Amino acid sequence: MPVKGREHGSGDLLEAAGKIKLLAFDVDGVLTDGRITYASSGEEIKSFDVRDGHAVKMAFRAGLEVAIITGRESSIVQRRADELGIRLVYQGAKDKGQVLSSLLSRTGLAPHQISYMGDDVVDLPVLQAVGLSAAPADAVPEVVQRVAMVTEAKGGSGAARELILFVLKAQGLYGKIMERYGLHDTAG
Repeated sequence: MPVKGREHGSGDLLEAAGKIKLLAFDVDGVLTDGRITYASSGEEIKSFDVRDGHAVKMAFRAGLEVAIITGRESSIVQRRADELGIRLVYQGAKDKGQVLSSLLSRTGLAPHQISYMGDDVVDLPVLQAVGLSAAPADAVPEVVQRVAMVTEAKGGSGAARELILFVLKAQGLYGKIMERYGLHDTAG
């Protein structure tokens, strides 16, 4: 369950989540813990949470789309997106608001049908424009104060999964997805 729903009552959060068709995520600080490590060879190293990745697959099985919007460019991000089947990948996004406009044009979706999770002030233009804004528990205060939902999990440690499962449950899709794993008594 989300830590916060300050700008929306819990009913409003559920209503917003019920309309989501696409979940978009920042990378550094959301899908990773925000640290960037360089090997002595100069190669960049990032760590992704495998459970977040599995939740992305669950979102796809439920008929939802997933996108990545990140300000940095990294072959590692493209590799992870390819592994998960994420086709909507926007790297080097210096103006994430413009990227959102492009994403809306490309998908034909309306802003209220998109959820975005970001962790820093560069994400605010998108967070303030979408139907369900979210941040990991360790996002900067300027973001935490302005989003509809803050997860219990930190970035790179299950925050994306928490948002995805929240949306699946709000849409009544969670139980159906869990049947795949032999769980038939799961609510949602």
